[in-house]
Amino acid sequence: MRRHAFLMAFVFTTISFGLQLSSSGQSPATTAQENTAPARFAYGGNAAQNPAAFIGNLIFLPVRIDQGKPLLFELDSSASATSVDPSYAPNASTSANSGAFVPNCVLALPGVQLPMRALTVAGKKDFGLQMGMPYYGTLGADFFDRLVVVVNYLRQTVQLYDPATFAYSGSGKSFPLTFAGTAPLIRAKFELSGHKSLEANFEVNTALDAAIVFSSAYTEARRFSSVRFKTVASSYPQLDGGAKIFLGRLKIFQLGPYVVEEPAAAFSQSNPSKGSDPTLAGAIGAGFLRRFTVVFDFPHQRMILEPNLEFNKFAEEDMSGLSIVAKGANLRTFEIVRVQPGSPGAAAGIHEGDIIAGIDEEPAADITLNAVRDLFRQVGHKYKLVIERNGKTQEVVIEMKRLV
Repeated sequence: MRRHAFLMAFVFTTISFGLQLSSSGQSPATTAQENTAPARFAYGGNAAQNPAAFIGNLIFLPVRIDQGKPLLFELDSSASATSVDPSYAPNASTSANSGAFVPNCVLALPGVQLPMRALTVAGKKDFGLQMGMPYYGTLGADFFDRLVVVVNYLRQTVQLYDPATFAYSGSGKSFPLTFAGTAPLIRAKFELSGHKSLEANFEVNTALDAAIVFSSAYTEARRFSSVRFKTVASSYPQLDGGAKIFLGRLKIFQLGPYVVEEPAAAFSQSNPSKGSDPTLAGAIGAGFLRRFTVVFDFPHQRMILEPNLEFNKFAEEDMSGLSIVAKGANLRTFEIVRVQPGSPGAAAGIHEGDIIAGIDEEPAADITLNAVRDLFRQVGHKYKLVIERNGKTQEVVIEMKRLV
């Protein structure tokens, strides 16, 4: 279905863009190639409105496998195949070439059905830890290849269209997409303080909560120096497995006519893996895409961007300096796995291994991990945290302060 503008193998494991499939011997791309039957819309139509769930900047759509119960599948433009977690895979089979898969099933979303000759079975390691919610499945390349997906980040809606009849009539700008393997790439310009303006390809990744992430292979090849622009050491559980990254702000980031000033960007510090492409700058995630209504039209190798009211909003990052994961049976045990030196979290006396048991009189059992992260983006706010340490509790006060 696609013409690949890049013939080289796409190997980009420098940074964990979203949450990768756990290794189970399967070849998702192999099974995805079998899923080419057109989508079937209800009542002979050509469009469907989907009741999506937006969690942070990420998107989850309700999916039924045949007549099963609805499960929230993550919308992932970078995933090589649609897949389901092994715990929710009915009648799974295995083969030497493609590993575990569900044969000849139908994915049913509200108003549209997708026939699947082979649905990949694969889990996502540490998804619950990093996201604070269970993992059920992913809508990947063989989903995007058969539909036009329109995401309105401001209104938090998703529409699905038949690509054979879809016609865009809005005021947005159309951008050509190229593909490295199944990964969509878009051309962007950017500028850092102390460096000249550059232009490069970026992967478009709806499952990346961050705004812009640069690979270490690219920054090392270009000899970027953090000394010449302000950065702070940080870590996100979702990036590089929670290893240290540098967080800073670009002077500008530009897609066609759309120029965003001072967007936040993460710079990987991982050692470039063998085969990493130093010409691929990194990834644009949902933290940046949320400034637009986005039309993902992979069948016609394009993406359309239409700015929304958030376009010029200054994006705040986590102010706490705390890297937090969710544990426990209900994913409501919030453990501190890293404390950035010199941050508000360090000033409050919070240690690695501490548990956040409550925030401002509200117990952790009534809070989600995403809600905690949202609170910690509120510059100038003070919170009273109940901390558990070595079986004892204590109260600390943390004041959010802009780090970059």
